[in-house]
Amino acid sequence: MHDLRVTLIQPDLFWEERQKNLEQFDRLINSVAGGSDLVLLPETFNTGFSINPSLCAESMDGPTMQFLRNKSREKDIVIMATLLICEGEDCYNRLVCMHPDGHYETYDKRHLFRLSEEYKIFRGGKQKLIVEVKGWKISPIICYDLRFPVWSKNTWKEGKYGYDLLVCLANWPASRAHVWKTLLVARAMENQAYVAGVNRIGPDGYGTDHTGNSMAVDAKGNIIYAAAEGMEVLQTVTFSAQDLNLFRDSFTVGMDWDEFTIHNK
Repeated sequence: MHDLRVTLIQPDLFWEERQKNLEQFDRLINSVAGGSDLVLLPETFNTGFSINPSLCAESMDGPTMQFLRNKSREKDIVIMATLLICEGEDCYNRLVCMHPDGHYETYDKRHLFRLSEEYKIFRGGKQKLIVEVKGWKISPIICYDLRFPVWSKNTWKEGKYGYDLLVCLANWPASRAHVWKTLLVARAMENQAYVAGVNRIGPDGYGTDHTGNSMAVDAKGNIIYAAAEGMEVLQTVTFSAQDLNLFRDSFTVGMDWDEFTIHNK
Protein backbone atom coordinates (compact mmCIF):
# COMPACT_ATOMS: atom_id res chain seq x y z
CA MET A 1 0.00 0.00 0.00
CA HIS A 2 1.57 3.26 -1.19
CA ASP A 3 0.46 6.87 -0.82
CA LEU A 4 -2.76 7.63 -2.67
CA ARG A 5 -3.23 10.84 -4.67
CA VAL A 6 -6.88 11.85 -4.86
CA THR A 7 -8.26 14.73 -6.94
CA LEU A 8 -11.37 16.52 -5.70
CA ILE A 9 -13.36 18.42 -8.35
CA GLN A 10 -15.85 20.99 -7.03
CA PRO A 11 -17.78 22.67 -9.88
CA ASP A 12 -21.11 24.30 -10.61
CA LEU A 13 -23.42 22.05 -12.65
CA PHE A 14 -25.72 22.70 -15.59
CA TRP A 15 -29.25 21.71 -14.61
CA GLU A 16 -30.45 18.65 -16.53
CA GLU A 17 -28.05 19.41 -19.41
CA ARG A 18 -25.96 16.29 -19.87
CA GLN A 19 -23.91 17.45 -22.84
CA LYS A 20 -22.85 20.73 -21.21
CA ASN A 21 -21.81 18.92 -18.05
CA LEU A 22 -19.83 16.28 -19.94
CA GLU A 23 -18.04 19.01 -21.89
CA GLN A 24 -17.25 20.80 -18.61
CA PHE A 25 -15.87 17.67 -16.97
CA ASP A 26 -13.88 16.84 -20.07
CA ARG A 27 -12.11 20.17 -19.56
CA LEU A 28 -11.73 19.71 -15.81
CA ILE A 29 -10.42 16.15 -15.94
CA ASN A 30 -7.99 17.17 -18.68
CA SER A 31 -6.68 19.79 -16.23
CA VAL A 32 -5.76 17.20 -13.60
CA ALA A 33 -1.99 17.29 -13.19
CA GLY A 34 -0.03 14.09 -13.72
CA GLY A 35 0.34 11.75 -10.80
CA SER A 36 -3.24 11.53 -9.56
CA ASP A 37 -4.61 8.06 -8.88
CA LEU A 38 -8.30 8.77 -8.28
CA VAL A 39 -10.63 11.57 -9.42
CA LEU A 40 -13.84 12.29 -7.47
CA LEU A 41 -16.82 14.05 -9.07
CA PRO A 42 -19.91 15.35 -7.22
CA GLU A 43 -23.18 13.42 -7.10
CA THR A 44 -25.11 13.26 -10.39
CA PHE A 45 -22.31 15.18 -12.06
CA ASN A 46 -23.89 14.94 -15.50
CA THR A 47 -27.34 16.38 -14.71
CA GLY A 48 -27.38 17.92 -11.24
CA PHE A 49 -29.56 16.36 -8.53
CA SER A 50 -32.61 15.95 -10.73
CA ILE A 51 -35.27 13.40 -9.85
CA ASN A 52 -36.57 13.33 -13.41
CA PRO A 53 -35.48 9.93 -14.75
CA SER A 54 -37.49 10.29 -17.95
CA LEU A 55 -35.16 13.13 -18.95
CA CYS A 56 -31.93 12.38 -17.08
CA ALA A 57 -31.59 8.62 -16.60
CA GLU A 58 -29.47 6.45 -18.89
CA SER A 59 -28.62 2.82 -19.41
CA MET A 60 -25.28 1.30 -18.42
CA ASP A 61 -24.07 1.65 -21.99
CA GLY A 62 -25.26 5.26 -22.38
CA PRO A 63 -23.26 8.40 -23.19
CA THR A 64 -22.15 9.15 -19.63
CA MET A 65 -20.75 5.66 -19.12
CA GLN A 66 -18.93 5.99 -22.43
CA PHE A 67 -17.53 9.34 -21.27
CA LEU A 68 -16.27 7.88 -17.98
CA ARG A 69 -14.73 4.89 -19.73
CA ASN A 70 -12.97 7.06 -22.32
CA LYS A 71 -11.63 9.63 -19.82
CA SER A 72 -10.40 6.97 -17.41
CA ARG A 73 -8.50 5.21 -20.17
CA GLU A 74 -7.21 8.44 -21.73
CA LYS A 75 -5.88 9.86 -18.44
CA ASP A 76 -4.92 6.46 -16.93
CA ILE A 77 -6.83 7.35 -13.79
CA VAL A 78 -9.68 5.89 -11.73
CA ILE A 79 -12.83 8.03 -11.73
CA MET A 80 -15.72 7.90 -9.25
CA ALA A 81 -19.01 9.56 -10.17
CA THR A 82 -22.75 9.04 -9.84
CA LEU A 83 -25.50 9.19 -12.44
CA LEU A 84 -29.14 8.19 -12.78
CA ILE A 85 -29.58 4.70 -14.23
CA CYS A 86 -32.78 2.88 -15.22
CA GLU A 87 -32.90 -0.89 -15.56
CA GLY A 88 -36.32 -2.14 -16.59
CA GLU A 89 -38.84 -0.38 -14.38
CA ASP A 90 -36.33 0.41 -11.63
CA CYS A 91 -34.19 3.56 -11.43
CA TYR A 92 -31.13 4.14 -9.27
CA ASN A 93 -28.78 6.89 -8.19
CA ARG A 94 -25.72 4.81 -9.06
CA LEU A 95 -22.08 5.39 -8.24
CA VAL A 96 -19.62 4.06 -10.80
CA CYS A 97 -15.95 3.45 -10.08
CA MET A 98 -14.37 3.34 -13.53
CA HIS A 99 -10.87 1.89 -14.05
CA PRO A 100 -8.52 2.65 -16.95
CA ASP A 101 -8.80 -0.88 -18.35
CA GLY A 102 -12.57 -0.40 -18.77
CA HIS A 103 -13.83 -2.52 -15.89
CA TYR A 104 -15.95 -0.85 -13.24
CA GLU A 105 -17.75 -1.43 -9.94
CA THR A 106 -21.10 0.05 -8.92
CA TYR A 107 -22.85 1.13 -5.74
CA ASP A 108 -26.50 2.19 -5.59
CA LYS A 109 -27.36 4.96 -3.12
CA ARG A 110 -28.75 3.28 -0.02
CA HIS A 111 -30.49 6.19 1.73
CA LEU A 112 -32.83 8.11 -0.56
CA PHE A 113 -33.57 11.69 0.43
CA ARG A 114 -36.99 12.17 2.02
CA LEU A 115 -37.08 15.96 1.64
CA SER A 116 -37.30 15.43 -2.12
CA GLU A 117 -39.18 12.82 -4.12
CA GLU A 118 -36.02 10.75 -4.54
CA TYR A 119 -37.21 8.08 -2.12
CA LYS A 120 -40.48 7.65 -4.04
CA ILE A 121 -38.99 7.49 -7.53
CA PHE A 122 -35.73 5.58 -7.11
CA ARG A 123 -34.87 2.22 -5.62
CA GLY A 124 -32.38 2.15 -2.74
CA GLY A 125 -29.32 -0.06 -2.89
CA LYS A 126 -28.81 -2.99 -0.56
CA GLN A 127 -25.10 -3.75 -0.97
CA LYS A 128 -22.05 -1.89 0.30
CA LEU A 129 -19.01 -1.67 -1.93
CA ILE A 130 -15.29 -1.81 -1.30
CA VAL A 131 -13.02 -1.05 -4.24
CA GLU A 132 -9.23 -1.26 -4.38
CA VAL A 133 -7.06 1.45 -5.85
CA LYS A 134 -3.28 1.20 -5.51
CA GLY A 135 -3.66 -1.18 -2.57
CA TRP A 136 -6.14 1.08 -0.74
CA LYS A 137 -9.54 -0.26 0.21
CA ILE A 138 -12.11 2.44 -0.51
CA SER A 139 -15.73 2.58 0.64
CA PRO A 140 -17.93 4.94 -1.42
CA ILE A 141 -21.21 6.46 -0.26
CA ILE A 142 -23.54 9.04 -1.78
CA CYS A 143 -24.66 12.32 -0.16
CA TYR A 144 -27.51 11.52 2.32
CA ASP A 145 -25.76 8.22 3.20
CA LEU A 146 -23.29 10.35 5.18
CA ARG A 147 -25.90 10.86 7.91
CA PHE A 148 -26.10 7.13 8.70
CA PRO A 149 -23.04 5.99 10.67
CA VAL A 150 -24.01 2.32 10.86
CA TRP A 151 -24.05 2.03 7.07
CA SER A 152 -20.58 3.55 6.73
CA LYS A 153 -19.09 1.87 9.83
CA ASN A 154 -15.62 0.42 9.35
CA THR A 155 -14.71 -3.06 10.55
CA TRP A 156 -11.65 -4.71 12.07
CA LYS A 157 -11.07 -8.44 11.81
CA GLU A 158 -7.92 -10.46 12.31
CA GLY A 159 -5.75 -7.36 12.11
CA LYS A 160 -7.34 -6.00 8.93
CA TYR A 161 -9.58 -2.98 8.47
CA GLY A 162 -12.58 -3.07 6.20
CA TYR A 163 -11.50 0.09 4.41
CA ASP A 164 -8.84 2.80 4.47
CA LEU A 165 -10.70 5.66 2.77
CA LEU A 166 -14.36 6.66 2.90
CA VAL A 167 -15.50 8.67 -0.14
CA CYS A 168 -18.72 10.71 -0.20
CA LEU A 169 -19.97 12.22 -3.48
CA ALA A 170 -22.67 14.79 -2.83
CA ASN A 171 -25.05 17.58 -3.81
CA TRP A 172 -25.23 18.92 -0.24
CA PRO A 173 -27.07 22.25 0.19
CA ALA A 174 -25.49 25.39 1.63
CA SER A 175 -28.17 25.57 4.36
CA ARG A 176 -26.72 22.40 5.92
CA ALA A 177 -23.03 23.02 5.23
CA HIS A 178 -22.18 22.86 8.95
CA VAL A 179 -23.69 19.35 9.13
CA TRP A 180 -21.72 18.27 6.05
CA LYS A 181 -18.39 19.45 7.46
CA THR A 182 -19.08 18.01 10.91
CA LEU A 183 -20.12 14.58 9.65
CA LEU A 184 -17.08 14.25 7.38
CA VAL A 185 -14.82 14.77 10.39
CA ALA A 186 -16.90 12.48 12.58
CA ARG A 187 -16.80 9.65 10.05
CA ALA A 188 -13.01 9.90 9.86
CA MET A 189 -12.54 9.73 13.63
CA GLU A 190 -15.02 6.95 14.34
CA ASN A 191 -13.73 4.76 11.52
CA GLN A 192 -9.97 5.43 11.79
CA ALA A 193 -9.86 6.14 8.07
CA TYR A 194 -9.24 9.00 5.69
CA VAL A 195 -12.39 10.70 4.38
CA ALA A 196 -12.85 12.63 1.14
CA GLY A 197 -16.08 14.52 0.54
CA VAL A 198 -16.80 16.19 -2.81
CA ASN A 199 -19.69 18.60 -3.27
CA ARG A 200 -20.95 20.97 -5.97
CA ILE A 201 -21.39 24.76 -5.90
CA GLY A 202 -24.12 27.05 -7.26
CA PRO A 203 -27.92 26.89 -7.41
CA ASP A 204 -29.75 23.87 -8.78
CA GLY A 205 -33.00 23.77 -10.74
CA TYR A 206 -35.04 24.06 -7.56
CA GLY A 207 -33.21 27.21 -6.47
CA THR A 208 -31.26 25.35 -3.76
CA ASP A 209 -27.79 26.84 -3.30
CA HIS A 210 -24.61 24.82 -2.76
CA THR A 211 -21.33 26.17 -1.44
CA GLY A 212 -19.13 23.12 -1.99
CA ASN A 213 -17.03 22.82 1.16
CA SER A 214 -15.32 19.77 -0.31
CA MET A 215 -12.88 18.34 2.22
CA ALA A 216 -10.18 15.78 2.90
CA VAL A 217 -9.81 14.58 6.50
CA ASP A 218 -7.22 12.30 8.08
CA ALA A 219 -7.97 9.39 10.42
CA LYS A 220 -7.49 11.59 13.49
CA GLY A 221 -10.15 14.01 12.28
CA ASN A 222 -7.72 16.70 11.14
CA ILE A 223 -8.83 18.61 8.06
CA ILE A 224 -5.95 18.33 5.62
CA TYR A 225 -7.72 20.16 2.80
CA ALA A 226 -10.80 22.39 2.67
CA ALA A 227 -11.94 23.80 -0.66
CA ALA A 228 -12.68 27.49 -1.06
CA GLU A 229 -16.38 28.04 -0.43
CA GLY A 230 -18.48 28.78 -3.49
CA MET A 231 -15.53 28.51 -5.91
CA GLU A 232 -14.77 26.05 -8.67
CA VAL A 233 -11.93 23.93 -7.33
CA LEU A 234 -9.71 21.17 -8.65
CA GLN A 235 -7.29 19.95 -6.00
CA THR A 236 -5.13 16.86 -5.62
CA VAL A 237 -4.48 15.65 -2.07
CA THR A 238 -1.99 12.96 -1.03
CA PHE A 239 -3.13 10.46 1.59
CA SER A 240 -0.21 8.94 3.49
CA ALA A 241 -0.25 5.18 3.95
CA GLN A 242 2.53 5.42 6.53
CA ASP A 243 0.67 7.99 8.65
CA LEU A 244 -2.51 5.91 8.56
CA ASN A 245 -0.76 2.71 9.57
CA LEU A 246 1.26 4.37 12.35
CA PHE A 247 -1.89 5.89 13.85
CA ARG A 248 -3.82 2.64 13.67
CA ASP A 249 -0.94 0.70 15.23
CA SER A 250 -0.54 3.19 18.08
CA PHE A 251 -4.24 3.67 18.82
CA THR A 252 -5.88 0.28 18.42
CA VAL A 253 -9.50 1.29 18.94
CA GLY A 254 -10.54 -0.88 16.00
CA MET A 255 -9.92 -3.99 18.10
CA ASP A 256 -12.74 -2.87 20.42
CA TRP A 257 -15.34 -1.97 17.80
CA ASP A 258 -18.69 -3.68 18.25
CA GLU A 259 -19.60 -6.38 15.78
CA PHE A 260 -22.96 -5.95 14.10
CA THR A 261 -25.12 -7.09 11.21
CA ILE A 262 -27.17 -4.81 8.97
CA HIS A 263 -30.63 -6.06 8.02
CA ASN A 264 -31.91 -4.46 4.82
CA LYS A 265 -35.54 -3.44 4.76
